[in-house]
Amino acid sequence: MKKLEPLAWVGPAVLLIAGVVIWPVIEMIRSSFLQISRFGVVREGNFPDNYTKVFTSKDFGDIMVRSVIWVIAVVALTVLISLLLAQLFNQKFPGRKLARWALIAPWAASVLMTAIVFKWMLDPEVGVINLIRRDLGVFLNNTFGIEPSSLGLLGAMGGTSADQLGQASTAMPWLVFVAVFVSVPFTTYALLAGLATIPADIYEAARMDGASKFRTYWSITLPLLRPALTVAALINVMNVFNSFPIIWAMTKGQPGYDTATSTIFMYILKGSDIGASAAMSVVNFGMVIVLTIIFLRVSRWNKEVA
Repeated sequence: MKKLEPLAWVGPAVLLIAGVVIWPVIEMIRSSFLQISRFGVVREGNFPDNYTKVFTSKDFGDIMVRSVIWVIAVVALTVLISLLLAQLFNQKFPGRKLARWALIAPWAASVLMTAIVFKWMLDPEVGVINLIRRDLGVFLNNTFGIEPSSLGLLGAMGGTSADQLGQASTAMPWLVFVAVFVSVPFTTYALLAGLATIPADIYEAARMDGASKFRTYWSITLPLLRPALTVAALINVMNVFNSFPIIWAMTKGQPGYDTATSTIFMYILKGSDIGASAAMSVVNFGMVIVLTIIFLRVSRWNKEVA
């Protein structure tokens, strides 16, 4: 009986995982083999036609490439900005507590609400960002003779197009910006927790050895921060790849599928063909696993820090 005692503790967790993770995955795979009406009526088996419909879609390749670029761009910028903010907030300065609390706001707010607010701010008629963008474009042209379109993201803010979300060239940078905006707080706090675990005497020893600040950060802080960085980045990879509210609320993947990721494509398919949507869900699930494995290999998460 003693061998069965641990089941009393882990049993509920196993049942919960089976109910909310394993069973939905099984149902997702099973549904991808069926022809299902939009009302949920199962008509007949439809394998491999559901997968054929997904893979032969003229937009499938572009959507998958865009999804990978979307993940890499958002996660890379999030990690870079969070490393800088974590290092800043780990220092003592006046108002640090207030600044830390302010950083929580984008994370505490609903992602959907944040996306809708930015969509309103980018409204071509009355959006505050577009009003600033218009005035900035006029100022740059009249004062310095600079074409705003030559200034990258600043150009996207100061260009001549009023509808920033109406074309992929300007919509995608804004989508990435909003995704980074809502991802930075969690990542920063995860890295702050990692910085708090690094013993102060290690830095003292480095100073005594004459190590520069850059050398100390590169050879001590980053290696010891790797466990927290790996966890934060991995969670971001999975969240961003499956991200739905930001893109759907701001562009719905339009124009056409030019701002759609695989998750948006999956949802659009659901309106006309649930079986094909389930097949796309399976593809998404596989892509998340592949990206996770690649990330773990690149990050060498299981290698001990010297």
